[in-house]
Amino acid sequence: MTTDKAARRAKFESVWSMIHDELLAHFKACGMPTEAQEWYSKNLQYNVPGGKLNRGMSVVDTVEILKGRPLSEEEYLQVAVLGWGVELLQAFFLVTDDLMDSSITRRGQPCYYRVPEIGLVAVNDAFMLEGAIYHLLKLHFKKEPYYVDLLELFHETSYQTEMGQLIDLITAPEDVVDLSRFSLQKHSMIVVYKTAFYSFYLPVALAMLFCRIPTSYTLPGSTSPVAPYEVAKAILIPLGEYFQVQDDFLDFAGLPAQIGKVGTDIVDNKCSWCINTALSLARPEQRKILDENYGEQGYLGEAEKRVKAVYEEIGLRKIYAEYEENIYKELMRLIDQIDEGSPEQESVLKKDVFKSFLDKIHRRKK
Repeated sequence: MTTDKAARRAKFESVWSMIHDELLAHFKACGMPTEAQEWYSKNLQYNVPGGKLNRGMSVVDTVEILKGRPLSEEEYLQVAVLGWGVELLQAFFLVTDDLMDSSITRRGQPCYYRVPEIGLVAVNDAFMLEGAIYHLLKLHFKKEPYYVDLLELFHETSYQTEMGQLIDLITAPEDVVDLSRFSLQKHSMIVVYKTAFYSFYLPVALAMLFCRIPTSYTLPGSTSPVAPYEVAKAILIPLGEYFQVQDDFLDFAGLPAQIGKVGTDIVDNKCSWCINTALSLARPEQRKILDENYGEQGYLGEAEKRVKAVYEEIGLRKIYAEYEENIYKELMRLIDQIDEGSPEQESVLKKDVFKSFLDKIHRRKK
């Protein structure tokens, strides 16, 4: 399995050099000076290919499931371009997010804006990462009947993610700790708009468009029309929320050796599932502890320890375990309701698309 995943990643990464060269060729054709070409190349290489690539590779995986066969080389190339479009969008979000949060490192290296000579030029460079998506779509998909659908999907997803970022920034500003601004409802909105749409729905919807799945179809022997994109959204958005709740819980309960990092949500005043759940259940004396210690550095981490003690007192581990069991059952119920038609049926939703996502995250430990 590990080897298979490594091979899949290597194949997906192999397309990046072509995409990079296409973008640079267009840049050069626009008459950009050599210095600007080198700057743009550095922007692309520093920010795009270094992550886990899960979002981009999910586009390829989903197309293969929907088609029920391996892709031809031509098909793979087109689908990989869509996958790298998702990774470019992710890079655009991360560069700007790091600037807004005054973050220090990203993917084991200095945040892009902290690289010598970059600074606030990172704002323009981020816009160029986003702009690259639309150049690639025009280059590879202009003649496709679903070209406008691709454009609209990327534009809508960017807007949704920016809405989520706004709620996050004004709910938990870096220098102001005010837990009265927090709530589970607000946490849900932040997660859905800031993460779920672009991380879960976007890759699948791109794959569905590529496979020519229409906005509505009626299966043989049925009188009820199916709205496949709405069905996908109804599963993938709560699945994305589940993923983020997991992340929030692991930040509190996961060991650094297990999750690969030291949890910082408490110290960083994050509007996480943990603090919002605690606030919804805390007794007055517990609420006072949370108000006084959340978002505080504290001597030797004492403030963080006091917050974690409240988490333990309210039984956060048990609450999370119950949440995970319930959301898994609900997602499986929604997936099982999908009617795939006959085995040879084409251009319809497949249960395995959603099961593959759920299997990857259910009870994950990192």
